[in-house]
Amino acid sequence: MGCSKNLVDSEKLMGQLRINNIEVTHQSDQPTDYVVINTCGFIKDAKEESIDTVLNFIEAKKSGLIEKIYVMGCLSERYLFDLKKEFPEVDGIYGVNNMEEIIHDIGANYKNELIGERVITTPQHFAYLKISEGCDRSCSFCAIPLIRGKHKSLPIEQLLDEARQLVDKGVKEIILIAQDLTYYGVDIYGSKQLPQLVEKLSQIKGIEWIRLHYAYPTQFPSEVLHLMNSLPNICHYIDIPLQHISDRILKSMRRGHTAETTKSLIQEFRNSVPDINIRTTLIVGYPGETESEFEELLQFVNESRFDRLGAFTYSHEENTHAFALKDDVDEDIKADRLNRLMELQEQISFEKNQEKVGLSLKVIIDRKEGQFYIGRTQFDSPEVDNEVIIKSTKKLKIGDFYQVKITYAEAFDLNAELV
Repeated sequence: MGCSKNLVDSEKLMGQLRINNIEVTHQSDQPTDYVVINTCGFIKDAKEESIDTVLNFIEAKKSGLIEKIYVMGCLSERYLFDLKKEFPEVDGIYGVNNMEEIIHDIGANYKNELIGERVITTPQHFAYLKISEGCDRSCSFCAIPLIRGKHKSLPIEQLLDEARQLVDKGVKEIILIAQDLTYYGVDIYGSKQLPQLVEKLSQIKGIEWIRLHYAYPTQFPSEVLHLMNSLPNICHYIDIPLQHISDRILKSMRRGHTAETTKSLIQEFRNSVPDINIRTTLIVGYPGETESEFEELLQFVNESRFDRLGAFTYSHEENTHAFALKDDVDEDIKADRLNRLMELQEQISFEKNQEKVGLSLKVIIDRKEGQFYIGRTQFDSPEVDNEVIIKSTKKLKIGDFYQVKITYAEAFDLNAELV
């Protein structure tokens, strides 16, 4: 359940089980003995989805379809004792740092020498590389530090070894993920080391694309932008959640940046890398958000013309700083604001995609659907961004790169022909 960071944890658990000669599959419909559910506990909708999944498997256990259920991840870290009380039918409930215990309870041996060993559950040509755990930020709305703890960077050499293992499995695109890419290295090296990590990863033979996800906007290391221009395998793409633009709300959110510094950072991105595609995330319906503050957010999006944008309505989470505030924006108003924001972004995306018609772009092929091949450009991350739909009489190889010409564009998809 949840984000790509959870997916990496699941892949590492699967790797350990496979080494123990235990047959393990990911999200399979095949009959099974044991089920491990890796939960999300970030916001209300994600928590409800995780709970529903646990309940469904409890019913399957009662029906004799499975023998044992194990629950791990963010939800169980956050509500460990409550879940143990509510779900006595579950055979094991664990937090986010108990992989060794889970493996032991399943009946296997945890192998320290195989840290980093993974079973890739994404298409074989791309994979996520989690470079740190936890977060030192104190954003008022976010429960991640409560769940995952303080920021903890993984050593550069360990990450390079893991990246080489991924390349040996056929991975060509590495997607760097963390709760906060910007802060990488400060805790173990005394300074921000994201540029150094990116540069060393770029030197690994076989890595053709490196993509950056989840950077924090405060004190972003500008050297990364210079690397985008100088190294051919660094995608001109950045995922940088901004959350809002109103100074009052940003201050209440404890974000550490202002409207002015946010706009300056976006300008720096575009001045340094003119064709960079920026993806951001925004929150609507934060406590006290007025209509005029929301209109300010709409104006900001209209002026900034983000290439990619995701948004969600504010979720009132206990034990966060914002929980002391009154959740006073009506749910219907939150939903209406979300719809208005995404309608604006859809129009922006449509206009930006129209500008791509006639261009020749490099794409990686992710899969085939019927007569069409589905690919992505360097400006698109898997599952969340644009796809390129290619009709070709020539057989294309999944995971290979091809040059295509864009022939037609919609808001979130491009159509192309092989060059």
